[in-house]
Amino acid sequence: MAGLAESGSNPDVDLLYDINRLAQEAPRWFDRGVEFVGEYGLLIAMGLLVAGCWWAVRRRGGEEAASSVAAVIWAPLAAGIAVLVNVPIRDFVARPRPFVDHQGLDVLVSGKTDYSFVSDHATLTMAVAVGLFIAHRRFGLAGIGLALIEGFCRVYMGVHYPTDVIGGFALGTAVALLLSPLAMLLLTPLTKAVEGSARVGGLIRARGAALPGSGEEAVLTGARVERPEDRDLAA
Repeated sequence: MAGLAESGSNPDVDLLYDINRLAQEAPRWFDRGVEFVGEYGLLIAMGLLVAGCWWAVRRRGGEEAASSVAAVIWAPLAAGIAVLVNVPIRDFVARPRPFVDHQGLDVLVSGKTDYSFVSDHATLTMAVAVGLFIAHRRFGLAGIGLALIEGFCRVYMGVHYPTDVIGGFALGTAVALLLSPLAMLLLTPLTKAVEGSARVGGLIRARGAALPGSGEEAVLTGARVERPEDRDLAA
């Protein structure tokens, strides 16, 4: 992988310079905004998206309320696992940051001394996004959009190659999808137990939400849906 960084004529490096050149031509205030968004802002937004998805599925209730909330819980857990999986990958590939091998980049964030492949930020945001897509299609699509913006920002900031971001997207997606069946198998009994509690059952189903067997359509995991435009995927 290090060899990819050595040739200034390869598409990965060319695209790096093309995107990072936008930072060089942009006003300084805009660069500072992208720096915050790319380093912290989108991670905060993903956290808020997870909270919003949880709030939406618990208000719907229905027979699959526990499975719905379990799927939402899996999203941040998948992100954490994906980032842990990335630790040995980064050490094995040992690809230096692009500014180490290439001159003339406008690096918006200083102090990055770890390896470049794959991007933790891209991995984390895409894992959350795919996890949410399993739980609720609309929130998942919003998350995927945020993840794509995150990937662009990392290259714009001069701290990752485009292939670092693509690798992060692939890793996050793989972890969220491949481990989802096992995660749901473990998490759903837990959320069902919480649902049956008089004290904390509201974490799974909001007061006044549809009860199991009430005739309302399932939120997720099953084949039934509440509305065609809000159709969720099977966990």
